Amino acid sequence: MSYGIKAYKSVGIKDDLAVADPHRIIQLLMQGSLENMAKAKGAMERKDFAEKSRTVSKAMSIISALQNSLDMAAGGEVSENLWSLYDFMVNHLMHASRENSTVKVDDVIEIMIKIKSGWDAIPVADRQHGFQLLAEKEQQQALASA
Repeated sequence: MSYGIKAYKSVGIKDDLAVADPHRIIQLLMQGSLENMAKAKGAMERKDFAEKSRTVSKAMSIISALQNSLDMAAGGEVSENLWSLYDFMVNHLMHASRENSTVKVDDVIEIMIKIKSGWDAIPVADRQHGFQLLAEKEQQQALASA
């Protein structure tokens, strides 16, 4: 890929993040993890160990960021289940990298696609309600710390 195309894609993602709502940011993170896992599979098949390491590490970092963004207090059982899934995914990717296993990467890709499909299906009205609740929570925290 030429430098110009890479630079354009990088700027496009940064621009998208600059105006993204929290729901869209999670979508972008999920998509980024999927893209890095696909690149890792290709690197494994080519025996490009440096690229495999870079892309698996990036996918694991993104999944860890998704895990750490969970609101465990508000999310209840859903957050607990997602926490466990994300934990499994990071560990499975670690094993996939160590074993050079595209099958294990596929396992994680399949799980992430299912999670992302559910996330993508959240109706706009529910997203807006969630944003409102988040804003109210942040406002209460700001008042409590003042």
